[in-house]
Amino acid sequence: MKRAGWLLLWGSLFGPRFVFAQIDPVRRDLIQLGYNQAFEGHAPFAGYAFYYHNQPDFLRTNLTLRLALAPVYLDSELGFVHGLGPNTDFALGLAGGGFADSYYEIRDGRYYPGESFDGHSAELSASVYHLFNPAGEIPLNFILRGTAHYSIYDANDGTAPGFQTPDDHGTFSVRTGLRWGGVEPTLFPPLAMELSVWYEGQYRTDSGAYGFNGDRVFNQQSHLFWAEGALAYTLPKSQQNFYVRLTAGTSLDADRFSAYRLGGLLPLVSEFPLSLPGYYFQEISARNFALLNANYLLPLDPGKRWDLDLNASSAFVDYLPGERQPGNWLSGVGGGILYRSPSDRLKIMATYGYGINAIRTHGRGANSVGILIQLDLGRAPSRTFNAPQQQHWRGWQWFFGN
Repeated sequence: MKRAGWLLLWGSLFGPRFVFAQIDPVRRDLIQLGYNQAFEGHAPFAGYAFYYHNQPDFLRTNLTLRLALAPVYLDSELGFVHGLGPNTDFALGLAGGGFADSYYEIRDGRYYPGESFDGHSAELSASVYHLFNPAGEIPLNFILRGTAHYSIYDANDGTAPGFQTPDDHGTFSVRTGLRWGGVEPTLFPPLAMELSVWYEGQYRTDSGAYGFNGDRVFNQQSHLFWAEGALAYTLPKSQQNFYVRLTAGTSLDADRFSAYRLGGLLPLVSEFPLSLPGYYFQEISARNFALLNANYLLPLDPGKRWDLDLNASSAFVDYLPGERQPGNWLSGVGGGILYRSPSDRLKIMATYGYGINAIRTHGRGANSVGILIQLDLGRAPSRTFNAPQQQHWRGWQWFFGN
């Protein structure tokens, strides 16, 4: 039973949480898997496995169903296209499951199982999506989302006997943002551009101390502010692809549950993955940060089935109190080999990452390997972009001289 429990945990530990700035208009049926394994030290399991389904015209022409399903976790949303007007959509969401709110304590490059615990959750949400420029080539969307979330915490086999888990509590949150453009929820999108700004306020029904004799607290409210810019492009002739992403955030009254957590290389674990190759997943807890990610794919064969991947990341971090470590600059580099099936439905990538500033028992530097898999069960995907996409992105084609 213990082994079966760990298998369920591993299969659902990092259930995907997608919060889009618009209802996804494209039908998708994707299976996504990702896994990181550290060479040095003892780290919590880092991986995801889920089925992603998006179905426009669900039951009726103005309904869209979005579903992300992991073994014991569900994230779903039913969207009403033009539900509040010709340019305003409305959506209702349901999410939750086992281990969705589990917490893993990592300080100075060391994982502390005795201070980690399981968390389970249930969530209801309502969202409004408004398109400001329906005639524009690049959409500008506004999102307003309200969420009611309930967390249940419990000690696991590794939690220290004297460690008190937080009290179960509800969290009401409000997220609002502006997004110009967007990035598809797929591995290595061939074409994407995004500029966005966000605010999220979290308000808990309870606050208080937990841990060893109440040595840490969770706050009754936290406020997060962040912005992101991203650009992905594929050169039509050579099929070389690059992807650059800059994310920066700050916070007020952040705690261990609301802080920004950086580390690992799991690109589809959330809508805003804070990747640092070579580090443990969510190794770094920050109240303020700026993170730059860059990725480059170079085809290796005439058929363009194999690609060499090169990536690098660098971040400036202002640590959460109690999670500080020497040095505010953190960098990592990595690479890998990507294989695409002849139909382009299957992508498999073996990865390697080196955390340049990661703290381990021998000093600085850490190694990790991983695997990323995407299987498209729906329409045959395109490595570049189709004719409607070319028309939609002709400004970017001009910019790159095509």
